[in-house]
Amino acid sequence: MTRNEPPQDPNRLHPRPDFPQQDQEHPGWTGPMDPPPDHGEESYRGSGLLDDRKAVITGGDSGIGRAVALAFAREGADVVLTHLPEEEKEAQETVRLVEQAGRRAVPAVCDVRDEKQCRSLVERAVSECGRIDVLVNNAAYQMSQPDGISAISTEQFDRVMRTNLYGMFWLCKTALPHIPAGGSIINTTSVQAYKPSPHLLDYAMTKGAIVTFTQGMAQMLASDGIRVNAVAPGPVWTPLIPATLPDTAEFGKQSPLGRPAQPSEMAPAYVFLASANASFITGEIMNATGGTPLP
Repeated sequence: MTRNEPPQDPNRLHPRPDFPQQDQEHPGWTGPMDPPPDHGEESYRGSGLLDDRKAVITGGDSGIGRAVALAFAREGADVVLTHLPEEEKEAQETVRLVEQAGRRAVPAVCDVRDEKQCRSLVERAVSECGRIDVLVNNAAYQMSQPDGISAISTEQFDRVMRTNLYGMFWLCKTALPHIPAGGSIINTTSVQAYKPSPHLLDYAMTKGAIVTFTQGMAQMLASDGIRVNAVAPGPVWTPLIPATLPDTAEFGKQSPLGRPAQPSEMAPAYVFLASANASFITGEIMNATGGTPLP
């Protein structure tokens, strides 16, 4: 948008296309998605809000994580981004976008379900960057189970808990000694924390726990000058959706805007919370739901 242009109508900025039904194996891939997600490749303009910051972003290979990595880089930050071994190709595209913005990208294989891998990630980030100014806990796992709690296996339940909660806990605990005053932790919760869908019961549980963890950690770290906040997205068009939900054609229609968000529409919330503009904001859950009211 140029200086003389009017603000963008969100209904026109990303008009809802016809979403064909589409299914993928987990963890899902960006390439086959129809329509392709928008990570801000052509739209995000930086203004130096994160000059020379060092950021760690889990799940940075695609979706919201890729959009945040791109936005952080265009704001002046170097980025360490995690991915699973099978997501190497996806991660390399994020690396390309970060480097195209003139910043350093460090891809790191890390399964956040494993405490040792979380410790190794922090050690590598400190070795590569010297410190961690911003930790974004974004990696997540979900799997829809329309048949109810009886269909949620212990294996699935354990995977959801360990990915969404254990990894966040371990990374915060391990990274804290390397986050200076003025640093920031940003967690990704969800509209599901407040308005749980029955078919995503275990996932919604973890997102509610992330809200509580965020608010508790914010109070714990306030005297250290480290802020802790979270973003609560509504429906967002990422590879996780065709890989885990059965009805992609209807995805996002429940939001008042009548469509899912693009990943690019989530990134500015993370940039703001990481920046000095949010210096008095901690313990906050920033809702980005397309109009669905949350507490």
